[in-house]
Amino acid sequence: MRSSAEPLRDAGPTASQLSVDRVACTGHGVCAQLLEQVRLDEWGYPIVDDPHVANGAADGAIKLCPARALYRR
Repeated sequence: MRSSAEPLRDAGPTASQLSVDRVACTGHGVCAQLLEQVRLDEWGYPIVDDPHVANGAADGAIKLCPARALYRR
C-alpha cells in the first residue's frame, strides 16, 4: 500500500499527457504532492516537467484537483 506522502509514478506504457489550465489553477499544490512530474513555482503554481503520466495517476490527480485545473491532452 502506498503512503499518502509517496508520489504517484508513471506505471508503464498506458500514459496520458497531463496539462494545467493556468487560468483555473488556484495554486493549492495537490498535483505536486500526488505526481513526481509536477513541481511548484515560487508562487505555488504547478510546472509540469514531464507531461507523460500513467493513466491511473493522471485520473487520481485530475479527480483530486480542488480547482479542476488538470486535464489530459
